[in-house]
Amino acid sequence: MAQENILVVEDEEDLLELIVYNLIKEGYQVRGASSGEEALRAVQDSQPDLVLLDIMLPGINGFTVCRLLKSEVKTSAIPVIMLTAKGEEADVVAGLELGADDYITKPFSPRVLSARVRAVLRRDGRDDAVLPGPIPIQRGELTIDTVRHEVLVEGNPITLTSTEFRILLFLATHPGWVYTRDQIINAIHEEQVAVTDRTVDVQIVGLRKKLGKQEYIETVRGIGYRFRD
Repeated sequence: MAQENILVVEDEEDLLELIVYNLIKEGYQVRGASSGEEALRAVQDSQPDLVLLDIMLPGINGFTVCRLLKSEVKTSAIPVIMLTAKGEEADVVAGLELGADDYITKPFSPRVLSARVRAVLRRDGRDDAVLPGPIPIQRGELTIDTVRHEVLVEGNPITLTSTEFRILLFLATHPGWVYTRDQIINAIHEEQVAVTDRTVDVQIVGLRKKLGKQEYIETVRGIGYRFRD
């Protein structure tokens, strides 16, 4: 049974109880919070392994909570799945730009919720079988350590979301090969997840900013992306 600790942030009491109930049935340890302020206090008290975060919250909204979590070194590596009632691409892109790892559009089934949670926890490095061997990958001044789940540029560590890490890892292990957005999505997701082409573009933009002046990831116009060989 899974033992990961999940924090669910949702202001609709009935939905919060339903999510908590279903995740407990899956074997997770689950806590609930009904506001952004309560969520931030809960994370400080005991860091969860994953946060399910509603966008529309009273007081501090989900976008702000996500930004605050991802801006702090202590909490930046905690995976975040955004919950959105609108399902609009703008909301999805905004959440991903802030560092969210995935999103779920309301209403959703318990089966979809469970699949998304499992997929994000695996992408966060809890399933070593999906990653290459223990030898760090070296590409010029870039080092990817799959055991430590760490990326160094010129010896300096950079902070990536779990999705950014997996995209970089996938492309870096196949230098020179060109991949479409759909191929990248299929490679980094263990489950079928509704992700737009725009989502991949946003993740690539974030990666390029964090990797600095070296253009490790190239755009192949009309096709997709490749890691420079």
